[in-house]
Amino acid sequence: MIDKQHLINRFISYVTVDTESDPESETTPSTAKQWDLANALAQELKDIGLTEVSIDENAYIMATLPANVDHEVPVIGFVSHFDTSPDFTGANVKPRIVENYDGKDIVLNEAENIVLSPDYFEDLLLYKGKTLITTDGTTLLGADDKAGIAEIVSAMEYLVNHPEIKHGKIRVGFTPDEEIGRGAHKFDVEKFGADWAYTMDGSQIGELEYENFNAAGAVVTVKGKIVHPGYAKGKMVNSMYIATDYINSLPRMETPEHTEGREGFFHLHTIKGEVDSTKLQYIIRDHDREHFEARKEMMQQLADELNAQYEKEVISVEIKDQYYNMREKIEPVMHIVELAEKAMKKAGIEPLIKPIRGGTDGSQLSFKGLPCPNIFAGGHNFHGRFEYVPVESMQKAIEVIVNIAQLAATKK
Repeated sequence: MIDKQHLINRFISYVTVDTESDPESETTPSTAKQWDLANALAQELKDIGLTEVSIDENAYIMATLPANVDHEVPVIGFVSHFDTSPDFTGANVKPRIVENYDGKDIVLNEAENIVLSPDYFEDLLLYKGKTLITTDGTTLLGADDKAGIAEIVSAMEYLVNHPEIKHGKIRVGFTPDEEIGRGAHKFDVEKFGADWAYTMDGSQIGELEYENFNAAGAVVTVKGKIVHPGYAKGKMVNSMYIATDYINSLPRMETPEHTEGREGFFHLHTIKGEVDSTKLQYIIRDHDREHFEARKEMMQQLADELNAQYEKEVISVEIKDQYYNMREKIEPVMHIVELAEKAMKKAGIEPLIKPIRGGTDGSQLSFKGLPCPNIFAGGHNFHGRFEYVPVESMQKAIEVIVNIAQLAATKK
């Protein structure tokens, strides 16, 4: 399979390019710096021998590995995103290589006493003896989803260099702005031309996912009235107090830190407040469509109750759906999940099928007509300073991609 050091070098060349996306921007890509990696990736795809390499005005990249069989084979796609999360800085990433991990604490940054410890992150113990790539404690790593890109590019390079491995036509797609929910918004499914695809955007080795949250974003705006505090009796309306009442009226245990599996939540992620005006930003998540709709209705109902209490509109709620659970689009074509399972088992991996507590480009692509389950890319602790990826997991992901390509071209 792909040389280990070659894979490490490729991955590091990606993560050291800052591609943080910006939810406040209205452009695509949302940040100009995403073009730096996008243009480099398009050139790299040409350099390794792919055809039909294109990059459009919104930085969506597509390329083809032509079939090397004569019989009819489905066209399969592999998709990853090159932006990184705005939750934590991706500027000046300085990856650290930990060879033959011993299962103990990893000091990421001695000066700031930042330690990656298996006492807190128990998954580390799965990778004793492996080679880990970590951060230096001051940035995220960007394995979400530059590990996926490195795996797809490496798998395509391997197939180009080993024509004895038979496969059908394979399409590759790389997207901007997935981390802000827009990765598939301008993805041209018709141009991509695949029968189905897989996002390489999961976490630990073995993950295979075909259901995800239904998702919405909510902006709650509270209006107050500012008056000189010395003469405020009966006149001042403090929007922050009303906002606090609203926050406390939502189910306190239905938040990310208290939920798991298929349990949904309300997540308050931003507050900006003054006496005169307060804005709350929430995300709403639930795997069950009916529960999802009920959560949205609850947020509006609480606002209506507060407005009735104050006998005027002091609070308004704007809710926008972001993506839906792809399960309803994957279940009619479950053979594509079964193919991925078979590919994993061929690589000596036990598939770990579970719901995604988040979303991927695949959820939106599935609703645009491109069924797209999600496969592990190997990273852990995304979106923060404790992010890491085992190199061996990335190598296994490459093997899974190659196996999928080969199995899909096998005559029945």
